[in-house]
Amino acid sequence: MLKRLAAVVGGLALALGGAVAVAPAVNATPQGCFYQVLEQHPDVDEDVVAHACLTAADGSSETIRACYHELRREYVPAQLALDACRSSSQE
Repeated sequence: MLKRLAAVVGGLALALGGAVAVAPAVNATPQGCFYQVLEQHPDVDEDVVAHACLTAADGSSETIRACYHELRREYVPAQLALDACRSSSQE
């Protein structure tokens, strides 16, 4: 009985761990990018952020770079701009 309980608890822990590992990928969308920027830099132009995040949605290095530069022109901090642009794609 103890071995079964240990197996069930171990399986549950692995299943939950897998769900937690997959969870960040669920938010990898242009909308997630948009809200990430606005939460941390609320005075930025929303139209510019929306355009930048949509630009990076395909995940190519060129579009992520374009998104990054567009956000930096709006004085979004460098690390926030990079993280948001990367999170916009479905990588």
